[in-house]
Amino acid sequence: MKVGTATVLSVAILGTTIASAEVDISTLKTFGTMGKQVKVLGGGREAELFAHQGKGCLTHMWFGGSFKGFERTRIRVYVDGEEQAAIDMELFLGHGIGFGDAHAPWGIARIGKTGQPSGVYNTYRIPFGRSVRVTVQRAPDAEDDPLFWWIVRGTENLPVSIGGVRLPEAARLRLYKLENHRAQPLDEFALCDVKGAGALYQVTMAARTLRQSGSWKDLSYMEACVRAYETEATEPLFLSSGLEDYFLGTYYFNKGRYYTPIAGLTHLDKQDNSFSAYRFHKDDPVFFHNGLRLTCRCGETLDGETLHDPPPTEYTTYVWLYQW
Repeated sequence: MKVGTATVLSVAILGTTIASAEVDISTLKTFGTMGKQVKVLGGGREAELFAHQGKGCLTHMWFGGSFKGFERTRIRVYVDGEEQAAIDMELFLGHGIGFGDAHAPWGIARIGKTGQPSGVYNTYRIPFGRSVRVTVQRAPDAEDDPLFWWIVRGTENLPVSIGGVRLPEAARLRLYKLENHRAQPLDEFALCDVKGAGALYQVTMAARTLRQSGSWKDLSYMEACVRAYETEATEPLFLSSGLEDYFLGTYYFNKGRYYTPIAGLTHLDKQDNSFSAYRFHKDDPVFFHNGLRLTCRCGETLDGETLHDPPPTEYTTYVWLYQW
């Protein structure tokens, strides 16, 4: 099902960042569309919300609705005619939120949730060279054919940068998912394992212990260090000294939720020892030139000794990479 048409307008952008990248400002044209109280989710089919021909990048998406299963609504972005979407996300997890946590309002420049249960937005820069399509599909057990709202916007010929560096024109944003992975204590497992060159952009993790002993040690799976390996490397680049540290938390997130431009804690339940969090690397770039294997561990060792008593734990992770 196809809904809506694009509106295109010229835009003037002031400032030195784009100018210094030698972009012809006269070629920057903003396009977009919206849907207001439209029924596009009937029958469980995948519906097209927006399509655009040209070269540029998406810059904004927003979604609204109030129905069972809203948080698991599937959003897909198809770039340059690909048959299988490189970006295929559940709505909440794609915006850094695990376990369907409805807490609001909160927001940063890149993602946020402003209402109940919706008002979910992002300003991800999603580049494309020839075309882009955005589609939606309800969760299998969600309410059928509910009302849905959306905004999609982008700009033709707008470059993408990370860490102050303009990315190659071939750069594309891709999403790698690990869903419901059950790790045993001290298992090291890959969140993504890719070839070629690129840059790490964002990581979301939702994790929950599979042991409920009532001890604080049930949280000790958070002792895990996040590691990055280039292809064939045996020694990692350590990205954290613990799992909560990677998301800029401390002492097993002892102060509860927080939201910063770099990282945030979107869910914490110490009854079932679960959390979800996001981490951006836009201003803290992790570039790779010979592949990237990003890993986590279920607990950790120090000087050959296991730290505390990590339990078996279940993880779902979303890793966003720019690749070229």
